[in-house]
Amino acid sequence: MENISSQLSSRIIFSHMMDSKLDIDDYLNMKQYEIAFYDREGKKILGNFNDKIKLENGFYQKDSNYILVDNSTFGHLGIFHTVIKDKLFHSLVHTTRNKVLVVFLITYSFIALIGFFLAKLFIKPIKDEREKLNNFIKDTTHELNTPISAILMSSESDNLTKKQLERVKLAVHRISEIYSDLTYIFLEEKDENRVVHELELKALIEEQLKYFEVIALKRKITIHLDLEEFSYKIDKNDFIRLFNNILSNAIKYNKKEGEVFITLKNSTLSIKDTGIGIEKKKLNDIFNRYYRATKEQGGFGIGLNIVQNICKEYDISFDVKSQERKETTFTFKF
Repeated sequence: MENISSQLSSRIIFSHMMDSKLDIDDYLNMKQYEIAFYDREGKKILGNFNDKIKLENGFYQKDSNYILVDNSTFGHLGIFHTVIKDKLFHSLVHTTRNKVLVVFLITYSFIALIGFFLAKLFIKPIKDEREKLNNFIKDTTHELNTPISAILMSSESDNLTKKQLERVKLAVHRISEIYSDLTYIFLEEKDENRVVHELELKALIEEQLKYFEVIALKRKITIHLDLEEFSYKIDKNDFIRLFNNILSNAIKYNKKEGEVFITLKNSTLSIKDTGIGIEKKKLNDIFNRYYRATKEQGGFGIGLNIVQNICKEYDISFDVKSQERKETTFTFKF
């Protein structure tokens, strides 16, 4: 409004000084404004503003409209007062306020929506880990309950039969495996107990096979060996964990009367079974902690994660190939 008033004053003064016709029709025809000019006594000379108002310099508000009274014409052409009424200012403010409110609501909704999805995104891994941990606890309880029950049942007899002794041997071996895996995963002092030195792997493999004879015999699994002398610098317990986890799975997930082929040649250990195999889409996940590719047999999804950690620790490259319902082969390159 001040800008309009300044332009009008300039035209009035210029017209008076140049003695030319005053041309302000373009201003009087503006839809947003009503304009009028008054003489010294306050009598309207021309214009389309008809409201009564004090002709004192300044801004005024009347009926939600804003009015400017300007005296900068200094009496040129007999005009002492210019009055400009903004008819659309209130409407403009109202519209702007509504637009700001709409933008605010849209922005708030957008931020809230992003916040909701981000919250779900960040909470999902926590929920997944919690679910995995709950399943792990349940599976561990179940895995421990089976061998403990077998030992308790066998201990009720004063004279154990050969079959009962085998059952106790299996149960004790299973508990030992579970304890070994759990301590490796969760006890931080595992590094302190490591003794890394050159180990003769052939002899160690043959020694460990004795613990699996009963399990393999029970499931009628035939184990084929093709081993050559080979030594590698590794902690004994770590290699036992690696080997036992793979061999245990090869027996556990094998078919009845199946076969296991253990080969140690050219710095490479491979363990192949004729079992249920692993789905191709699951091969990338089987080394994740708590992940189980199948629920067909017991377990709690940490064995292959331990194998992966040991391989990384001793710079052992490994690979797994599998065909569903046919075979699985784990290969370790030392």
